Amino acid sequence: ARRVWGKRSSVSGSTWCRAPPTLRWTRDHLLCFLSSDNSAILLTPSLASQCGFSMKIDHLGNAMIYASLQNCFAQNVNDEAFTTAFQLRLHGSQLAEDEIYPVAETCHYPTWACREILCDHNYMEVSVKMPTPDDYVLPENPIPDGHKQPVNTGNTGFRTTTITFFTPEEKVMKVTDAQRSGHGIANTPKRLVVRSPQASPETYTQNVAGVLMRVVKTSTVFEKKWLVTRIDAAAACPLLDGSVYFTADTITCYLPRHIDPLISSGQSKLLEVHMGIEGQRLEAAEIEARHYSLSVTDTYIVIVIPIGAVGGHFKSQVQNGQYHVSYTIDLMIEVLWTEDATHENTRYKVLFPITTPLLPRPPQVTDRTVAAERVFKLEFGYFLPDVALVNITFPSEVLSVTECQARGINVLEHMSPNSSHKAFTLEVPFKDPVVSQTSQAGFTVYALHLSFGLVVLDDYTPFSHAAYAEAVLEDVVPPSVSGGCDHQNFYILVKYGSQGFNFQTSVGNLMLTENMAQQYGFTENGTHFSFAVPFFAPPVVFEAIESSSIRSRLDVTLRNLETNTIIKEFSVACNFISSLTGFVSGTTKCLLLIFQTTSATLTSSLLGTLFLPHVMLYENEISLPDELEAKRASNSEEPEYE
Repeated sequence: ARRVWGKRSSVSGSTWCRAPPTLRWTRDHLLCFLSSDNSAILLTPSLASQCGFSMKIDHLGNAMIYASLQNCFAQNVNDEAFTTAFQLRLHGSQLAEDEIYPVAETCHYPTWACREILCDHNYMEVSVKMPTPDDYVLPENPIPDGHKQPVNTGNTGFRTTTITFFTPEEKVMKVTDAQRSGHGIANTPKRLVVRSPQASPETYTQNVAGVLMRVVKTSTVFEKKWLVTRIDAAAACPLLDGSVYFTADTITCYLPRHIDPLISSGQSKLLEVHMGIEGQRLEAAEIEARHYSLSVTDTYIVIVIPIGAVGGHFKSQVQNGQYHVSYTIDLMIEVLWTEDATHENTRYKVLFPITTPLLPRPPQVTDRTVAAERVFKLEFGYFLPDVALVNITFPSEVLSVTECQARGINVLEHMSPNSSHKAFTLEVPFKDPVVSQTSQAGFTVYALHLSFGLVVLDDYTPFSHAAYAEAVLEDVVPPSVSGGCDHQNFYILVKYGSQGFNFQTSVGNLMLTENMAQQYGFTENGTHFSFAVPFFAPPVVFEAIESSSIRSRLDVTLRNLETNTIIKEFSVACNFISSLTGFVSGTTKCLLLIFQTTSATLTSSLLGTLFLPHVMLYENEISLPDELEAKRASNSEEPEYE
């Protein structure tokens, strides 16, 4: 359920009602009705300026209504207690029917200055003390005592007839005509109240110590039979232009120390100076803690506020499609002075709703991509909390944030610890279709073109920001192995590829060590290495034995040094000639393979037997037929027979 509550201010002379931030004023609409004689009167902008009301909706969606204590609808008890009743009515598309919240606020303000001046953004108000009978000097020949009547402008016998505005020329109007023109004129038993809209034609501007001020000066006539009373009342309020100055970091506000249109005598004495925020006076310790500055010179009361300080708030704005922010703070200045000649004091209060000019805040895209991870990683910010990311436009398509997530494009929102700003991160895999690829001389260029689509939530103003990211990866050429053989050796060539010599080599089931490399004639030149393995070496696997040849295989494996995973496997198989070799000495030589399953049955008892790794060399005597022996004798230089 929604709630509405009120909050009092005993020091600011104002009261306000606030609706909670669960109400979205951009969708629901708030109507404020004022209670008067059991009826409800809609509070319009013109009625607000005439009767002493102002309203705003803050950055959190809170509706805040400020009411002058002496507003037109206040129930006044002896100028000390003031009660104002409202009916706040919500209506809108999200509500089945209007919701009505009654609010009544009572404020006590027993200590009045002789003159109270209030400057709000939409009206100026002055409240002055009404004269009492003792304030009047009777003539020397008075009317006989039996005919004398007390003078009391507060009783019902007196009525206001005319009011003169000084613009600065005199402009006399009937009070009823002035009220129809938007002025508020009323009197209580003790005080006269005059209120004028800021833009009223009966006001004028005056330069006071270099500060432009809007001035309303009046003289109100009260009549009762033969008695006429004239009461003067004036107010002067500074205009923002000329009194407020901005730098990139600060707001400086100047208020004249002596406001000439309000001082009848030449001398005045400054008694108190206070500052506050949103109508609430601040103590000195809090002013210092917020890094505000309040000082008084011979000419000005000066207030300096850092842009972004506590008490104000930023708001997102879009101008010409570009992102900006503004900073707003509701400043209050309160001054109390007395005039030496009249000994009457004046309490002067200004409510300054100050908003800086638009401050450009172009978003920044930070590329945190690590190409080797094959994912674009972008950080996009920074924005105020009132900005939302709606979609992302790629060259080929537009995807909402939800669609991005479903597709494997990771989009996240990150809020700062103090919730003052936010940023977005985007992760797009290189393999996604929205990423383009081009090849350039051994490299692949990955490119990402996109445009972020955003919206300011307060008024749903859209804007966008284009971005581009690029990553380059060297084309990975893995190591390669090739090889061949002749009648005695396997020849192996290993090329490093694009990653260099960063792998481990196994020959057969043995790791290629430095000693083994020396045995096999290892050579290296920076891009590759090679070695030769005899066909009867231990790493060789014998696959088949035939009458004239032996089929052997050599396996070479390359493994990752860190993970031990296989990078490349290579095998080469060759047939090696196997035959008997005869010698003139009458012996023959043959090569016999030793298999692990039969080597245990072989012994050295065989004549002329020599065991080598994996093979056995067997020699034995043979005899030749007589005819061959005769032929050999006839040609003693004939070579060995093979």
